[in-house]
Amino acid sequence: MKLRFWRYDLRLAHRWTIARGLEPGGEGGADIFKVVFVELTDKDGTVGLGEAAPSSRYGETVDADMAFFEHVNPYQISFNDVAGSMKYIAGIAPGSHAAKGALNIALVDGAARLAGKRVCDHLGLGFRENHHVTSFSIGIDTPEKMRQKVLEAEPYPVLKLKVGSPDDRANLGALREVAPKKPVRVDANEAWKTKEEALRQIEWLASDGHIQFVEQPMPARSDPRDMAWLKARSPLPLMGDESYIYAREIEACAPCFHSVNVKLVKAGGITAAHEALRAARQAGLKTMLGCMIESSVLITAAAHLAELTDYLDIDGNLLITNDPYRGATARKGVISLADAPGKTGLGVESRPATGL
Repeated sequence: MKLRFWRYDLRLAHRWTIARGLEPGGEGGADIFKVVFVELTDKDGTVGLGEAAPSSRYGETVDADMAFFEHVNPYQISFNDVAGSMKYIAGIAPGSHAAKGALNIALVDGAARLAGKRVCDHLGLGFRENHHVTSFSIGIDTPEKMRQKVLEAEPYPVLKLKVGSPDDRANLGALREVAPKKPVRVDANEAWKTKEEALRQIEWLASDGHIQFVEQPMPARSDPRDMAWLKARSPLPLMGDESYIYAREIEACAPCFHSVNVKLVKAGGITAAHEALRAARQAGLKTMLGCMIESSVLITAAAHLAELTDYLDIDGNLLITNDPYRGATARKGVISLADAPGKTGLGVESRPATGL
């Protein structure tokens, strides 16, 4: 097996800011999001593609991911033994979930290609066309910019609003000036530090009448008893994101949330995300697939797991201007694999202009 990996800067259409960026010492907003692409090629020429989109929230960086890939011996991994390959990869170093996830995606991509199947079919899930709808995310900004962003998002039937700034009320008001009754999902990104503050904010949001749920209202490190208290009193459903990474965490999450958000980047790839989704559904929670700022590689990989979800928030590739790949499409928010350029594996191909 040959392993190739390279950095890439994804350029955002609008500066991206969430609640964590506004905290003292926070990273602020971003115009560029750095990722790493990986490519595995076996001796017969079968190629598997993956992507790492590391997040500072989990202490990961592009530099660390590049260093991780330097330590991978590609002769120890195989498309014919994804489980064994992942056991080897897990033992290279602790953490590095985005990097490990990129290799997992590439391995699953290659394995499905060898089987002559799409990833979703290789996993026994299938994929229903004209069924799965993603939300479109609106980052924290000024009310004027919020109106502009919501106007640009007009084709998308569901919005996701980032909150956690002093201007939350003005920003929601600006959104409603443009889209008075459009369904909105709210993501606090751990912004509210006490259960009382969180409840006050959620009660205000509930008065809007068109909010579907509130994602991660309090820090993941919060006392589970506080989260259970909030869940019992919240007028809106609560979704765990930073609080839920792996399948083994479902027992701790179930008393605190009505649903969970699974991301390939934080879980460590398709295999671990698949497990996390199944565990949540077995526990009676609703599920969503989310994303970071990502290219069509990670977004398409997530789309192959859509049948295990109640909601989708896989719009990272819609927020950038220089996606180097083509894969799943999202016309009017409806996720489709039918027009993906490849018909086996992920179905992802590079755009000719990138030279990749």
